[in-house]
Amino acid sequence: MTKKILCLFLAAALVAASLCACAGQENADGGTPVVLNEVAHSIFYAPMYVAIEEGYFAEEGIDLKLVTGFGADKTMTALLSGEADIGFMGSESTIYTYKEGASDYAVNFAQLTQRAGNFLVSREPIDDFHWDMLIGREVLGGRAGGMPEMVFEFILKKNGIDPAADLSIDQSIDFGATAAAFSGGQGEFTVEFEPHATSLEEKGDGYVVASLGEDSGYVPYTAFSARKSYIAAHPEVIQSFTDALQKGMDYVQSHTPAEIAEVIAPQFAETDLETITTIVDRYASQDTWKSDLIFEEDSFDLLQNILEEAGELDGRVPYADLVDTAYAQRAAH
Repeated sequence: MTKKILCLFLAAALVAASLCACAGQENADGGTPVVLNEVAHSIFYAPMYVAIEEGYFAEEGIDLKLVTGFGADKTMTALLSGEADIGFMGSESTIYTYKEGASDYAVNFAQLTQRAGNFLVSREPIDDFHWDMLIGREVLGGRAGGMPEMVFEFILKKNGIDPAADLSIDQSIDFGATAAAFSGGQGEFTVEFEPHATSLEEKGDGYVVASLGEDSGYVPYTAFSARKSYIAAHPEVIQSFTDALQKGMDYVQSHTPAEIAEVIAPQFAETDLETITTIVDRYASQDTWKSDLIFEEDSFDLLQNILEEAGELDGRVPYADLVDTAYAQRAAH
């Protein structure tokens, strides 16, 4: 699904990009405007929101505008069209566009999360969950080709379960709507990001029984990327942006979940502070966030392994083309 959508939008997006005003020009107040399109707005991405709320982007001379894309396909389309200067999503999308033949493709320059951020939620509490309990059951999953679904299937296969034959995975529900569908009676299990997993628990509609982040191991789940041409034209903006992010990474490594929750609370006005703290603690305890932003080659290889196992990749793409670690390396020192 993702690759088809990207293919349809690619030509139009690249034309639109050429018509956009030049990015990187300073505002009257001295800050360089940067539009960041995030795949979703989630506590999973806490270090980024720390960087926003603590003023780290402003300190680095960036006037940041945050837009939520609600799906990697939409975030990538915004990036290719020039509506966004930087995209934040699963790096599988950069591989898809590269494989489609985009000349001005997206390059990953900073990795934020190193574990999956979603959880398996059951209708009933299960004290000693095993993945083979899903055999013959109906699970609300993610769209084909997206990281949530691919990591879920990766875990199933690790446990000797055939995702196509051993259970029913409903992939028809729109991104972000599975929790509501589950509350409405669909499915026996659902795969949910926060705050939806905790919200289901608080309402008594479901119970978290497994962490995909813990059971999948370390995976390069989300990263920041920009068009090759943008990076070439504005290396100082990419460096300043990465430096601000690194400050956010440093903060979450040196502060408690309660302190992190208090900082990012303005980003989640609809969620009470206690719930935010619970979610931050859940993510921190499973080692969700890297200490630096360097997207290592072995992580990129693992990502391609997952894509191949999911049937979404018919040939490897070069790490050197799609990842630039120079900015993250400088930010880490």
